[in-house]
Amino acid sequence: MSYPLSDRINSLPVSETLAMAAKARELKLAGKDIISLSLGEPDFNTPDFIKDAAIEAINQNYSSYTPVDGYLELKEAICTKFKRDNNLDYKPNQIVVSTGAKQSIANIAQVLLNPGDEVLLPAPYWVSYSAIATLCEATFKEIPSTIETDFKISPAQLEAAITPKTKMVFFNSPNNPSGTMYSEAEYRALAVVLEKYPNIFILSDEIYEHINYGETPFSFAAIESMYDRTITVNGLAKAFAMTGWRIGYLGGPEWIAKACTKMQGQITSGTNSIAQRAAITAVLADPSSVKYMVDEFKARRDMVLNLLKEIDGFKLNTPDGAFYVFPDVSAFFGKTIKGKKIEDANDFSMFLLEEANVATVTGAAFGAPNCIRLSYAASREQLTEAIKRIKEALV
Repeated sequence: MSYPLSDRINSLPVSETLAMAAKARELKLAGKDIISLSLGEPDFNTPDFIKDAAIEAINQNYSSYTPVDGYLELKEAICTKFKRDNNLDYKPNQIVVSTGAKQSIANIAQVLLNPGDEVLLPAPYWVSYSAIATLCEATFKEIPSTIETDFKISPAQLEAAITPKTKMVFFNSPNNPSGTMYSEAEYRALAVVLEKYPNIFILSDEIYEHINYGETPFSFAAIESMYDRTITVNGLAKAFAMTGWRIGYLGGPEWIAKACTKMQGQITSGTNSIAQRAAITAVLADPSSVKYMVDEFKARRDMVLNLLKEIDGFKLNTPDGAFYVFPDVSAFFGKTIKGKKIEDANDFSMFLLEEANVATVTGAAFGAPNCIRLSYAASREQLTEAIKRIKEALV
């Protein structure tokens, strides 16, 4: 039976990461011993000092509607964080707090994109970027990269991709799914290209900022010529293990922030009051307060890379941030394993789910069809067992 759904929703793809997670849950309910490495969610609890701030907010009766763009105290705290961590000068009227960084990104796209506008997506890119562009009736163009270039694009590639319809470029560093980080020099080289095109806006998604393994992240908006055209997006989900608290925020030109507030006012209004009060404590906390999580992620990264190196056919690089590895598995394409023909990364990811009971995500979802994404936001025991199963399934 067909239903009279809008073209808008019919054109919108289902999130591959959420779809794989749902499939893994379905198999678990059916009695399968599934190890899920598909979702980007820290396996730590929210730090106690943040939970205490939330409890205090409850006891102080912060239970009323909040300002659409966030409590002033939180926006001031975010300005302090931007200056401290990113050398970015924002005022509270340039900040909008949203129900997760995903809503921040959607707000920005909705207020800047018209039908037919073009969004450039350096690939690999987070799955929702293309869907959000589609929802705005814009088009998106992938700028490909490979594991040989550490999943980074060059200035020449960026220049070649720009057309008269290009309105936005989405950057994400540290990157989901690859863990790649652009250096200051690399970003400045890309900015030299964009300086020639003053009508192009840049969305810089920095949600994994604090999960890095040596190199200090650099904010695109810190490039003076890019400040007035860049919207910086961040949030608390990843670094502070607050995925369910749903706090994201943006900093950008005041006129864009006002437009995002207008949009949000008609969609969700203000973000959860208790989560916002706790967020004040989180964003003002020294990043060293969550270093124990980062240290553990780094240890897991190194362990996972060492284990995957033992599997012939996995081509690896060393990610500098986030909590994913993104191996090139194209060596398996065209092969038949245990009676199943592997044509592409979709087949390979499904093979691992069905034969190894390990959930991963196809790289095709991220604009990198030769790869799969494995999250190491899981215990060392689970990771060791998962890779053991993968190795055995491929023998």
